[in-house]
Amino acid sequence: MVTYIAWLRGINVGGKNLLPMKELKLTLSEMGLKDVRTHIQSGNVVFESTRRSTATLAKQVSAAIEAGHGMKIPVQVMTRAELQEAFDASPYAEGEGKAVHFYFLAEEPVHADLPAIRELASSTESFELHGLVFHLHAPDGIGRSKLAAKAERLLAVSATGRNLNTVRKVLDM
Repeated sequence: MVTYIAWLRGINVGGKNLLPMKELKLTLSEMGLKDVRTHIQSGNVVFESTRRSTATLAKQVSAAIEAGHGMKIPVQVMTRAELQEAFDASPYAEGEGKAVHFYFLAEEPVHADLPAIRELASSTESFELHGLVFHLHAPDGIGRSKLAAKAERLLAVSATGRNLNTVRKVLDM
């Protein structure tokens, strides 16, 4: 069995796409996934499964949620080993948990506008792109960051972000 992490985008945020974690766990268990666990209400799921393609798992999880709950939710899946690798590659892993963000990308950002990203970064912000993860350090807060607000568009790929606290907790699960 392999440990996987599913990042669901846009559930239980601002009163939209409400999906209780108990129901999500049941849906995923009914798919045949094992030892399904969640962290907070925003779609962080850890589970066990036989080795499968992460892209296939993402499509299957998204389809199961749509079939069972009527919501089309973007899902990204990675192995625990890939998450550990992303954590280890972060130049900010020792930073304050809410100031450091991991954007998990759906695919390689071949058309990323890095000059525009550099231009948007404030004097206190820094970032690095490592494969399928965009690392952002925003010490003045993510809510104030113009870069955070436009990162996905400028990376030109679908992404879902989690802060360092969440990544650490999910790794510990």
